[in-house]
Amino acid sequence: MSDSLASTARIKFWGVRGSIPTPGPTTVRYGGNTSCVEIRADGEIIVLDAGSGIRLLGQSLQHEFGSEPIKLALLITHTHWDHIQGLPFFLPAYSHKNQIRVFGYDGTRTRLGEILADQMATPFFPVSLSALPGKIAIEELKEMEFEIGRVRVRSKFLNHPGVCAGYRVYTSAGSVAFLPDNEPFEQLEQQMRNRGIENNGVRQFKSARDERTDLAEFLRDTDVLILDAQYTDEEYQAHVGWGHGSISSVVSLAAEADAKRLILFHHDPNHDDAMVDRMVEKARMQLAQSGKSITVEAAQEGSELILR
Repeated sequence: MSDSLASTARIKFWGVRGSIPTPGPTTVRYGGNTSCVEIRADGEIIVLDAGSGIRLLGQSLQHEFGSEPIKLALLITHTHWDHIQGLPFFLPAYSHKNQIRVFGYDGTRTRLGEILADQMATPFFPVSLSALPGKIAIEELKEMEFEIGRVRVRSKFLNHPGVCAGYRVYTSAGSVAFLPDNEPFEQLEQQMRNRGIENNGVRQFKSARDERTDLAEFLRDTDVLILDAQYTDEEYQAHVGWGHGSISSVVSLAAEADAKRLILFHHDPNHDDAMVDRMVEKARMQLAQSGKSITVEAAQEGSELILR
């Protein structure tokens, strides 16, 4: 690999929607597939989440590699359906020559491997996970920092129902933070009451202020911040505890963390392209008022970013 390629990271969006795929004319510009982002850096292919967008990624990889083997790492943030539903349709998993390492944390009551296998069990799908010809290794994470080749990855548990992690991927060209599902910590106690949980489960929460500070430090100076911005501020008031962010809270977090580029992600299934445009403008106005110089855009299916 040349020095110029080694110092370049490519980020491509294959699925940007939250909750459920939303095909149709009103979402054609930003896209309707659920969560999936690809990073190419330092000789590695790293895939973030396996929503319905991973089907298109699989087709692209098959076309690119042809008869050559494909080797990649898939990082699962959590096992809500919109983040794993595309895995049964991922073509590289159907060839014995390909190697797929799947990383993620156990669910609240069930192990990661069991959850991924269950969605392909006989009542739901004709081919079981164990029957796939590809070399698939599911690696349940125990630590909050690990390496994929020469790429360092840090993780942090987020404010979302169940067990949900965000990842920060450190490449030689810069860092990418991926937090597709995260609710602001400002109303943590109310959020936990809405979910019917106490602070004694798999994931232990600190105070709302400490959690917010920790998250801002985790994201400090990241080059690209891909962040859950599902709701408008007005919509969020009716969805406290559902595990998703609002525009004002997202912009505030990006500003506090001094992120260089903010990508609004996990678009609500009820938001058409025009609504996403309005949310981008709201975010830009809020950042301008704060005096922070942060580039803001909405994640768009098929678009690419290059870090140099």
